[in-house]
Amino acid sequence: MQLLPLVEPSEELSKDEISRYSRHLLIPDVGLEGQKRLKNSKVLAIGAGGLGSPVLLYLAAAGVGTLGIIDFDVVDESNLQRQIIHGQSDIGRFKSLSAKDSISELNPYVRVQLHNERLETSNALEIISGYDLIVDGTDNFSTRYLVNDACVLAGKPYVWGSIFRFEGQASVFWEDAPGGRGLNYRDLYPEPPPAEMAPSCAEGGVLGILCASIGSIMATEAIKLITGMGESLLGRLAVYDALDMTFKFIPLRRAPVRTPITGLIDYQEFCGLKRPAAGDKTGVPVITPLELQKIRETGTAMQLIDVRGIEEWNIVRIEGANHIPKNKIMSEEVLSRLNKEDFIVLHCKMGVRSRDVLVEMQKQGFTNVKSLDGGILAWIRDVDQSLPSY
Repeated sequence: MQLLPLVEPSEELSKDEISRYSRHLLIPDVGLEGQKRLKNSKVLAIGAGGLGSPVLLYLAAAGVGTLGIIDFDVVDESNLQRQIIHGQSDIGRFKSLSAKDSISELNPYVRVQLHNERLETSNALEIISGYDLIVDGTDNFSTRYLVNDACVLAGKPYVWGSIFRFEGQASVFWEDAPGGRGLNYRDLYPEPPPAEMAPSCAEGGVLGILCASIGSIMATEAIKLITGMGESLLGRLAVYDALDMTFKFIPLRRAPVRTPITGLIDYQEFCGLKRPAAGDKTGVPVITPLELQKIRETGTAMQLIDVRGIEEWNIVRIEGANHIPKNKIMSEEVLSRLNKEDFIVLHCKMGVRSRDVLVEMQKQGFTNVKSLDGGILAWIRDVDQSLPSY
């Protein structure tokens, strides 16, 4: 649906800005006034990762006057397959600082505001309230619900996108949209999916170039909202399948039963992500990499079972581990072949899937099973740095 411009135009464009943005100025739907609106706008990008990279680069190139970046993470080599705002020399740097340098090199007329912190219930409203528009490219449900609820409370529109393997989605949410047409993320997902059904890109993988496809849609929607041109994705969900090269547009409606958003909550708990700390005997039994190493060195009888997928097993494995993927070990047929009294250690990439398997094994009567805390990545970090990380 078409909306009125979100931002008032700035007073003037400089001679150099007119030259820089001349290709925009030639478009009747943008023109001088639209470019002034872009110059006067303040947009906050939640994350400078896979989706944040193309969003930030294209909004900077388009002439958005102020770009905010909130990201507490540092650049890792595994990011460079898709996070194009960073380079090899940025490994180990804060993503926000790396992104700022890239933006400044691309367009020195853009002001960059950095928030080198994690978005939390304690700071979300204050940070989000300082911008006209939010762009959310985070890869986890707890942060998505936090962004949504904070935007609802602050009365801010936001552009949302997500990616996984070969598929991406994008939409616009704005609870206070004119004419009673407001929608928010909870109309699409009233409840979060079970944690085990919502793997991140780090667990399930993603085609790098998919970030460009969805990120460009998100940046386009941001520019349309700022300038008031075209039909926005408010009220529609765009679904892109890179393998089939197809787009679907699904109408969105308000959820039949809506609970008013009156404040921010504990989103880790809401999404079922709160897990006991290592050594917490009241929760899922875990073992640290160093503890596992000592047990293996003593020759204690045990089974180490890797529950990751075959693709991950082929990348790297712990010597002596048996490979039984999660979708197979959860079956009664496979569990029946294991001794319920044996000492078994389960592991995956980061410890999430192995915990899920452990809980199911406990239900089936297994009494001496532990999950490797932090998964194989923790093993590589703490025990065997010769193995490749991913």
